[in-house]
Amino acid sequence: MRLLVVLTVIEIALLLVVLATYLALISLRLLSISDTAGKVAFGVRAIDSQTAQIGPAVVALNGELEAIAGALPGIAEKAEHLAASAG
Repeated sequence: MRLLVVLTVIEIALLLVVLATYLALISLRLLSISDTAGKVAFGVRAIDSQTAQIGPAVVALNGELEAIAGALPGIAEKAEHLAASAG
């Protein structure tokens, strides 16, 4: 009976050692992931700051392109008229 109690205590101790080892390994892996996520976040912030000027420029460019698109039917009609009268 006493042998079973001692073996059970040893088994529980080994289980705790194995669990502690795996928790330590998981902790190291999570630290590595956290470091990588920090680097990615830093890169994303850098990209955001470098591309901040694009938004306002796109709005202005779209306005100009809409004006050009509005004028194209009239220009095409005049070009067809000139081509018809020249031919």
